[in-house]
Amino acid sequence: MKVLLIGSGGREHALAWALSRSPLCDTLFIAPGNPGTQACGVNVALNALDFEKVLEFIEKKEIGLTVVGPEQPLVAGISDFLEGKGHSVFGPSTVAARLEGSKQFAKDFMVRHDIPTAAYKAFEGDYFTQVLEYVDAKNEYPVVLKADGLAGGKGVLIPENREELLAGLEELFKGTLRAAAQTLVLEEFMPGEEASVFALCDGEHFEIIGTAQDHKRQLDGDKGPNTGGMGAYSPSPLLQKDMLQMVSEQIIAPTVAGMAAEGNPFKGFLYVGLMMTPEGPKVVEFNCRFGDPECQVIIPRLQSDLLTHLVQSTKGALQGEDIVFDDQYRTTVVLVSGGYPLSYQKDFPIFGVDKIQQTDDFQIFHAGTKQYGGQLCTAGGRVLNVVGTGETLHESISMAYKGLEAISFEDMFYRKDIGAKGLNHVS
Repeated sequence: MKVLLIGSGGREHALAWALSRSPLCDTLFIAPGNPGTQACGVNVALNALDFEKVLEFIEKKEIGLTVVGPEQPLVAGISDFLEGKGHSVFGPSTVAARLEGSKQFAKDFMVRHDIPTAAYKAFEGDYFTQVLEYVDAKNEYPVVLKADGLAGGKGVLIPENREELLAGLEELFKGTLRAAAQTLVLEEFMPGEEASVFALCDGEHFEIIGTAQDHKRQLDGDKGPNTGGMGAYSPSPLLQKDMLQMVSEQIIAPTVAGMAAEGNPFKGFLYVGLMMTPEGPKVVEFNCRFGDPECQVIIPRLQSDLLTHLVQSTKGALQGEDIVFDDQYRTTVVLVSGGYPLSYQKDFPIFGVDKIQQTDDFQIFHAGTKQYGGQLCTAGGRVLNVVGTGETLHESISMAYKGLEAISFEDMFYRKDIGAKGLNHVS
């Protein structure tokens, strides 16, 4: 089978690594890919939002399955478009992808189907004064502000006082997040620790395909602004067998059933971001694709064939699919450009990656890199994912930090405490 994987980040490098190892995969094309994915297949210069060009490539190369990594083309409708032309696609429909593409849609859906989540109120239009008056009347901090639309993982603000609320509203209403924040979702703050569950869905059935905990804040101790992710580890010690069963029954099953009942069956990866509150797990957010950087620590744990699972999902035949993981921990530390997630510079040479011998116990997944005349350079905020493996969480953390010691580039930054919070929950 010829496979087309759409995307260019660390998530796509991890997926490409797994797909290229499948006995079902004859040729893997990655569009546009990155310098790391070149070792897994053939990078092709395609714009995922130019559906006609993607279709032309699929038909020319006789692609058997298209796997869509990032959220933007899914929300824009690539699955509907390609399936309408008779081609097999792994990824949800436009409407199903609204679980991520619209925070208000997701919250309203959860209320309709009794899925536990935080209380909320949505505001549209000229909402600056309305939100301020609403919060002033309650005078309860912190509060959670969410841009309704896609914001690259940066559309959530958690003001802890009125001054921060004013600054947050200014950013959402007039600043860099304005396009995503035409509608604002205001949520109650949920105390607890975050974890995430990933389900592989075929529209009717689902199978758990991993658990993880990521680190969204820029700085150690979960301080600083939200990012797309500074690191992650898997499996999550907060989601042991009994808790995972509860999440499956109370959250994932009614989500899959609810989407199907409303005529929008969900096929693809469903990311369920959870807050483990004193009242039990509640949904923080849904994503319509694999998380990044969670994918980079879950996929290496997968022992069964990823491509087989994806094909079964597209056929609506997941029931009974045997998804197998190893018993090792994985931890990834994300090396980022200084200043990320705000302003940062690109095009700095990266040193040391070519000298590191990668094995199944230690891997590097490229996120924001490019080649200039044979020199690997930075090309984004999140640059590299360094993944360590260990029999314990502590060992996997140590392996990841030991591995990154050989890598350097100007203004390189990373958190020093990735995985530390997980150590509180393991023996």
